[in-house]
Amino acid sequence: MTVIGYARVSTEGQSLEVQTAALKAAGCTTIRSEKRTGTTTEGRTELATVLDFLRRGDTLMVTRIDRLARSIGDLQTIVREVQAKGAHLRATEQPIDTSTAAGKCFLDMLGVFAEFETNLRRERQMEGIAKAKANGVYKGRPKSIEAEEVRKLKAKGLGATEIAKQLGIGRASVYRALSE
Repeated sequence: MTVIGYARVSTEGQSLEVQTAALKAAGCTTIRSEKRTGTTTEGRTELATVLDFLRRGDTLMVTRIDRLARSIGDLQTIVREVQAKGAHLRATEQPIDTSTAAGKCFLDMLGVFAEFETNLRRERQMEGIAKAKANGVYKGRPKSIEAEEVRKLKAKGLGATEIAKQLGIGRASVYRALSE
């Protein structure tokens, strides 16, 4: 019966130290960590490794369930996979233990709140962007491709691939510039 820890932060600038220390203190013999967004399970190779490694009787330990997933769908998928292997999920900072009925119930409630928090953050961000656009502050990323330069190279008889190479851009960008 192994206790495997999983720690995650969203950005490179964030530290994993607090989580890994808490997981060590909780008795984790192995800890895997990564710096990836929790809004999806795509590209989270360390999580996939942990889930592949789990065996009957093992425990997957996290500090909080939002370190595991930010959507109720992803969380439920992960929990089903853990349970299908005969393992359990526990959290150091929350009363979550999928080996008990109360722990499973609390897990589902916290999962709903984690997804709700993500959705609220996204709504606030979109409201802020809309307000900035209305005030003329937010104009998007500045253009990095001069359409006129693309047209000049095309007029010289160069093809899209050669134009892209010369300007250090993608061919799709060349076609977009030519269609403007």
